[in-house]
Amino acid sequence: MSPLVRLEVADGIGTIRLDRPPVNALNDELVASLSSCALAASADPLVRAVIVYGGPKVFAAGADIKEMATAGYAEMSVRSAGLQSALGQVAAIGKPVVAAITGYALGGGLELALACDFRVCGSGARVGQPEIQLGVIPGAGGTQRLPRLIGPSRAKDLVFSGRMVDAPEALSFGLVDRVVPDADVYSACVEMMSQYVAGPGLALRAAKQAIDHGLDVDLATGLEYERVHFAALFATEDQREGMQSFLANGPNKATFKSQ
Repeated sequence: MSPLVRLEVADGIGTIRLDRPPVNALNDELVASLSSCALAASADPLVRAVIVYGGPKVFAAGADIKEMATAGYAEMSVRSAGLQSALGQVAAIGKPVVAAITGYALGGGLELALACDFRVCGSGARVGQPEIQLGVIPGAGGTQRLPRLIGPSRAKDLVFSGRMVDAPEALSFGLVDRVVPDADVYSACVEMMSQYVAGPGLALRAAKQAIDHGLDVDLATGLEYERVHFAALFATEDQREGMQSFLANGPNKATFKSQ
C-alpha cells in the first residue's frame, strides 16, 4: 500500500481512505494501492463493513488527465485493465460497502462509487461521467454499472452529455441512496455500516454475491444460485445460533461469530 490510499479500522468498520490532494485523481499508484486495500479489507477479520472515503472536501474527481493525455492505445489498454481490476476488487469485497461522497465524484471517481453497495452523498456534492467531453467514454464501469443502477436512458443522458448531477437529482433517480449535509457524510456512513457489524458475516457475503451475480444471469439461473447459497448456510454455526436464539429469545438477539 502507498500513502495515497490507506485502510483504517475502528469498531468493526474499515475505512478505505483516498488521500491524494487536491482532488484524489486516480493515478496508477493510487489505483494499485486501492486494489491492495480492497483485498486487505476483504481478508481482515476485524473488518465487518467498509466505507470508501476521499476526505471532507472531495471523493475523487476522476482519472489523472495529465497521465492520460499523451497515452496511446497499447498503454491505455493495460492501464484501463488495471483500473477495472481495482474497482472489481472493491465490488468483490464480501462485506457491505458504502461510498462517502463529498465534493465531486466524477469519471473514475463515480465509477469507484458505483462499485460500492451504497452511496451516501453530501448536499453540495456533484457526480457525473464527463469522459465524453474529452473525446472518450467511461472505461471502468460507467457504461455497465451505471445503467444497471439507474436504467439505460438516464445512464445514456449522463454519458452522452457528460453533465454533472447535483445531489437532489442523483437521489431522485437512485444514483445515490441518501443525501445529508456535507459535514455529516462520513458520520452518516458510519451509522449505516454500524448496523451490519454484528451481523452474520457468511450470510451477508452470500446475500451480496447472490444479488450481484444474479443480476448478470437469467432469472432461473439466479434463483438456482440463490438456492445453493441458502442451503449452504445451513452448514454454518451462524445459522444454528440465529435460529436457536430466535426460538429461545425472539428476534434480533443472536450473537454471530463468522467473519
